[in-house]
Amino acid sequence: YQKRHALLTTVCPVSSGAVVPQREISSLSCEPCQGSELIVSLFEVPYNADSVTAFIAREHEFRFLAVQPFDLSGQYATQRLAVLCAANTDEHYKQKRCPPDEWARRWGVHGIDRVWCNDVLPCRVYLRHCVLAAQGFCPEAYESFLDNTYLSDRTTTVREYLLKNPDILEELPPPELIGRYSG
Repeated sequence: YQKRHALLTTVCPVSSGAVVPQREISSLSCEPCQGSELIVSLFEVPYNADSVTAFIAREHEFRFLAVQPFDLSGQYATQRLAVLCAANTDEHYKQKRCPPDEWARRWGVHGIDRVWCNDVLPCRVYLRHCVLAAQGFCPEAYESFLDNTYLSDRTTTVREYLLKNPDILEELPPPELIGRYSG
């Protein structure tokens, strides 16, 4: 199987309500990385037209990869493949999923000309949400998230970023996102 690490490189969907100034707008994806492993949680999207359509609409900018998840002991976590939201490029995204009229509707109206960037910082409330979720999952997931998730520069880990910006963990999401972005 291909080893991966997580990245904070894609622009948060503007409709999430969590986008803030100062290029603190990235959300989370994964990409292959030699020698790296990533601990994630699995969640199930009911296999029906409405649920799958809603999932694709919500995660529209990602490439969807079928992956075999393993548990912490190295055994198959499930016999079924899982869907991984993988890093993409603007070129691939525009070519395969987001033609010009769709791009204009989703991104252009907000003045966004690139979705996949290497010069953005994490959306603060989204990063807090991810940290709290990993922390609540298990110690291994928490450590994995801090050390195997990188900012868009692909050098700075989340742990290093939080050491320089500890106030992120104290920042509450806007009231309309408290249920969704609270770990």
